[in-house]
Amino acid sequence: MTIDPAYRSFVSYIDKSRTFYGAHGYEHPYRWAYDAGTPAFAPLSGPLSSLRLGVITTSYLPAPAGEDRPPKAPYAASAERPPTSMFTEDLSWDKEATHTDDPESYLPLARLAEQVGQGRIGSLSPRFYGVPTEYSQRRTIDVDAPAIEEFLREDQVDVALLVPL
Repeated sequence: MTIDPAYRSFVSYIDKSRTFYGAHGYEHPYRWAYDAGTPAFAPLSGPLSSLRLGVITTSYLPAPAGEDRPPKAPYAASAERPPTSMFTEDLSWDKEATHTDDPESYLPLARLAEQVGQGRIGSLSPRFYGVPTEYSQRRTIDVDAPAIEEFLREDQVDVALLVPL
């Protein structure tokens, strides 16, 4: 296969992760979290213009006063007055090539509200949701996912948009 350097080609993160784990002597390659009981994709229950959308981010609310960092636990926070900044220092992103000064880039509540105003989305959930970036499948499946699901059900969310950082 010839690759034209003028065009991007995809990076297989799954293959890169397997190679990384193998190079570091792990007996088994990384196993991506997977719940066979949950469909990867499901048809919407109606047109997006009639549905309630909830936003899930992997960033955190600012740390409580007197603390260095916020707790690493799923949370729900008011979407009516979104924070002007989020705690992102301990997350992995290219801190030399970009910044997280614009929360709309990873928590696009104002842009989505515009879409509601234009009739493209039925409504936004009254809260947005945060889930920690965890590398434990057990915690992801047993703790984080059920907590986020409970928040989404409480707010009668029809469709969730995950915006990872």
